[in-house]
Amino acid sequence: MRANARSSRIRPVLTCCAVATNAICAGGVYSFPLIAPALVEKLKLSQPQLTTIALAGMAGQYPFAALVGKAIDRYGPWSCSLAACILNTLGFSLFAREVAQTPSDISKPSASSFHLLILYFGMIGLATVCSYFGLVFAATKTFPRYIGIASGTSMSIFGLSPFFLSLIASQYFTPTGQTLDVARFFTFMAVLTGSVHLVSTLVFHANPVPKESSATAEVGGRRSPSPQSVDAISALEEAEPLLADGAPKPKDNVEVHIVPVEEPQHGSTIDLFKDPYFWVLALWMLLVVGAVEMVVSNLGSIVLSLPSADSTATATVATQVRLLSFFNTASRLLVGPLADGLAPVAARLDGVWAFARRRHTSRIAFVSAPALVLAATFVWLEVGVRTQETVWPLSVGTGIAYGCTFTVLPGILSSIWGLPNLGRNFGIISYTAFVGTTLFSYVYAFVAARHVLPGETACTGVACWRATFWIATATSLVACGATIVLWRKWRHRV
Repeated sequence: MRANARSSRIRPVLTCCAVATNAICAGGVYSFPLIAPALVEKLKLSQPQLTTIALAGMAGQYPFAALVGKAIDRYGPWSCSLAACILNTLGFSLFAREVAQTPSDISKPSASSFHLLILYFGMIGLATVCSYFGLVFAATKTFPRYIGIASGTSMSIFGLSPFFLSLIASQYFTPTGQTLDVARFFTFMAVLTGSVHLVSTLVFHANPVPKESSATAEVGGRRSPSPQSVDAISALEEAEPLLADGAPKPKDNVEVHIVPVEEPQHGSTIDLFKDPYFWVLALWMLLVVGAVEMVVSNLGSIVLSLPSADSTATATVATQVRLLSFFNTASRLLVGPLADGLAPVAARLDGVWAFARRRHTSRIAFVSAPALVLAATFVWLEVGVRTQETVWPLSVGTGIAYGCTFTVLPGILSSIWGLPNLGRNFGIISYTAFVGTTLFSYVYAFVAARHVLPGETACTGVACWRATFWIATATSLVACGATIVLWRKWRHRV
């Protein structure tokens, strides 16, 4: 008995360590702003070519997201960690080899090298989504009653990865006064990510997550409520106020412990597609994540388009990457516990699907926040940023919006469509991010390409991105409108 008790305590600790190490090393795809100046200098790549390579990694995370989610639901997180091990090792090492073999005296980009770099960075992107899904769902399915804290903490460490990797890149792989040594840095990344994910694979395989979460298990052996009780729950749901402080007090001395709500819809993929509010959520995801990842993948060129007062471009880009990473991490650490405290997820209690604790608001409020932050950030970029040193509000606002978005999303999906298919549903809705990232990134690339001066390979001046960010401001406001629709429909359920 003591051995079993000790084992039950050690397994979550090992899982947490594996999640943390995977997360801190998994953000290599977000190092693209660091390598972009070196690719322009040594490989003579144009802005559309840079955007295409960045998109292969950023958007390459999404095409297989549903399959990755399905693999987690069926086999467990270890399968995705193993895939990440293989893909990271191959992607980083082959990318480093291609850059190292490119002659230093070329005058125009090589088409073959360009196409190979797209392939290799796409492998890194696919490795990222395998690692990300594996670590997030290892955490959330191990601690399902605290899904906000579990997802927020694991995602926050993942968000800190670009900060950690940029420090290493700047300290050990950037010669003084020069751009990053991409070949050496990516060789290091191949060894680091491959070894870390291999060990995590063994840990996840030896410590499988529960097949059925305690959040969805029946309490006390009771059955699911009858259709009559579901109708009663629906009636109570309509009576639930937006803010718990305004709830009517019971007239007798009976203390009310739970607030019944409508149960999640454990349906098929077709049922998911038939829900019109899934498409409203998908639109919000497309507009918010598309704009955010456009900034992430082009942050280096945005910085390089502006004049600098007293610092090198590589140092400034590294600083902006760290700022974005830090606030991405901070928002995940803050929003996860805050959402769990103010808007707890429902669970089965005494045979009824209900909230065990008082709700102070709906999680939809946390869905609205990223769109509002992006709109304000983009407006400030348009009116207040004219030098490299003043770009920092863009990095801060983008990091906050990015972290908040992916922290609240698992709780929304599990509350509306159920925890057992969370991996599948998360993967499906990630396709909208793929579409959004592609659209926004190419808008940025072609607007910038139109303003490149004759004889130059990179665009300079605010005209490179002014039209793009006015468009992004408008789409962020549209995303705010989508959250109003979701608020009206789901505020009592999540």
